Amino acid sequence: MRGAHALAAFALCALAASPALAREPRLELDVRLDPAAHELSASARLGAPANSELALYRTLAVRSVKADGASAAFERAGREGDTVLWRIRARAGAKLEIEYGGRLPALDRSLGERSVLGAIPPMASSEGSYLPASGGWYPSPAERFSYRVTLSLPADQRGLVPGTLVAEQLPEAHDERYRATFAFAEPADGIDLMAGPYVVSEKLVPRAGAAPLRLRTYFTPEIAPLAAGYLDDSAHYIAMYSKEIGAYPFDGFSVVASPLPVGFGMPTLTYIGAQVLRLPFIRATSLGHEVLHNWWGNGVYPDYATGNWSEGLTTFMADYAYKERESAEAARAMRLAWLRDYAAVPPGEQGSLAAFRSRAHGAAAAVGYGKAAMVFAMLRDLIGEDAFLRGMREFWQAKRFQVASWADLRAAFERASGRRLGWFFSQWVERAGAPDLRIAQARAAGTVLALTLVQSDPPYRLRVPVEIAQGAHSEMRAIAIGRQRQTVKLRLASEPDGVRLDPDLQLWRILPRDQLPPILRQWILARAPRLVVAGDAPEVTQASERLAVRLCEAAPRRIAPDELERGEEPALVIGLGPDVQKMLAALGLPPEPASLAGRGSAQVWTVERAPGQAPVAVIAARDVESLAALERPLPHYGAQSYLAFEGARAIERGVWPAPGRLVPVAR
Repeated sequence: MRGAHALAAFALCALAASPALAREPRLELDVRLDPAAHELSASARLGAPANSELALYRTLAVRSVKADGASAAFERAGREGDTVLWRIRARAGAKLEIEYGGRLPALDRSLGERSVLGAIPPMASSEGSYLPASGGWYPSPAERFSYRVTLSLPADQRGLVPGTLVAEQLPEAHDERYRATFAFAEPADGIDLMAGPYVVSEKLVPRAGAAPLRLRTYFTPEIAPLAAGYLDDSAHYIAMYSKEIGAYPFDGFSVVASPLPVGFGMPTLTYIGAQVLRLPFIRATSLGHEVLHNWWGNGVYPDYATGNWSEGLTTFMADYAYKERESAEAARAMRLAWLRDYAAVPPGEQGSLAAFRSRAHGAAAAVGYGKAAMVFAMLRDLIGEDAFLRGMREFWQAKRFQVASWADLRAAFERASGRRLGWFFSQWVERAGAPDLRIAQARAAGTVLALTLVQSDPPYRLRVPVEIAQGAHSEMRAIAIGRQRQTVKLRLASEPDGVRLDPDLQLWRILPRDQLPPILRQWILARAPRLVVAGDAPEVTQASERLAVRLCEAAPRRIAPDELERGEEPALVIGLGPDVQKMLAALGLPPEPASLAGRGSAQVWTVERAPGQAPVAVIAARDVESLAALERPLPHYGAQSYLAFEGARAIERGVWPAPGRLVPVAR
């Protein structure tokens, strides 16, 4: 592998620390982890907190405490959830040395994508260990703190925490241990620890006026051959965003394989499921997103109390930017997907960006990722690309390793553009929902077009793109409106035939029904989904119920077929192919689409129905095993109207066509 090498031959490596690491850390940890036995033993050095209480995971216990070198008393002081509070008898600020440890839970391979988004405990196993920052595996000295961590692992294990690698010792014999020391000099809000039977590959990238950038992959042996590509692409993304925003703020970046279905970005690294890392498109999409989080989220910290802007800005500058570079059509398709995802969010759950904290569920993701990215796209359109880039760079320089809010972003973009943007941030960040915008009337007198636009109340201040069809050609006009109902007159070169509202989907808005074909997101986010099982075989019933639970965020309620039309809540019809076809005929629903017939081991499709009728999605499989194979992949395809699978692999997918309506011009 050109430019990369596996770290199998190193014996001892003492690495030069950056000047920032000379500062005394707030927390020092020596951690001994034995994954096979699920055992953790650790020593922590920190200043005594003012309240004299520290929290540890419930299976870990304090064994001894010294305060300023002398033995100190300690006791259990209660429990909060899965953590136990320990009271230390020491004066505030005293230098504590705490020995603690215990048995950790085993790795839970049954955790799904939604489970890992919530609070999970520290877990240890030979196949992989993950001790999350919020898992209570270390005593935290403050809300934000610097740290230095030394890991000790069995000879066949490798591990890391976010930070600069300052020392590493590889075992020369099976009975020796792997040791590595990491330091993080900036204020961090926690420490994540990852370990596993990793093959470590490395690439050093020269940097002008600084130590080389250390890029690494921590991959399982099965995916180790992918390391070179990930190292090269990591270097590419870091160089690209350094030029676009400002110098990369850390000394290294690592891609770490997880046995769990996760996709986490942390300072200096990303932790991604090993199965996901195998997918060929991840290097071109998700990897860049996670690299960019080292600027937004891990380089400038969101002020969560006033809204997490970092996911939207990262989505805009990574995922969406890649689509823009691909083509205008690809970028429009992503905007359409955001708007359709948002339309699937149940009323009452369409919160504001100021209220978004994290992607705990699909409704939050539709706002915090999709809407936020669209807001940044609209802001760029409003102030211009040059001013947007200046504002972003100024924001980075001013707020590096500080907490920043939407108000700080607004101030940076106002200075860069010389414009007051309070109204923009107020209506798009503070306000929940989206404008419901439509053409109420289009009337022409010769070449003068009178166009009446109507929007929901209270009105938004909008600059609305309108396409005007004139015979064989068309032209675009931008119309500024700020009232609930507003008529504007446009002088044209020739008589108009029709008008189409925002054809390129440049506004965040509620799409009309003719642009909203049913997509699986409606069932995933439904408040009260229902399930009809086709057939009565017990094994089919069990497999159908498990699949419905994995697909939907709310537990589906099993109903009889004749109950389907007694409510408007989305319903799933699941079963084996022949039974499903009989059920659809009995319910008066259309059969399987011809485009899916006979494709793969399972077919999934949504049924377009009249307003007021219960939305229906259908899952038909060859056998019980084919139903079970959908449990993991299907929830990832919420933006689709139909799919065909061969086992767990999607071989066909798409969205029912919905081009939008051309409003005829009256005369």
